[in-house]
Amino acid sequence: MNQITWEEPFCGAGNNCFRIGTDPVGNAYIAVTGAEDHYVTDTREALRNLIRDIKAGKADHLLEPFRH
Repeated sequence: MNQITWEEPFCGAGNNCFRIGTDPVGNAYIAVTGAEDHYVTDTREALRNLIRDIKAGKADHLLEPFRH
C-alpha cells in the first residue's frame, strides 16, 4: 500500500467530513474521515481539475434535490 499523507478533514454540516491525501509518487486520494482505507484515487492533476470544476459550479446540479 502506498504511504498516504492525509490532510486535516474538510467538514460540512454535521458529520460530512472528507480527507484529501497524497503519496510520494504523485497520486491523490479522497476518503470519508474514519474510512481512509476505502478511498478514491487518481492523479494530483485529476484532483486539481475536480476541485476547480466544483468551485466553478459544474457539480451544483447534484445538490438540487437537497435544497429546500
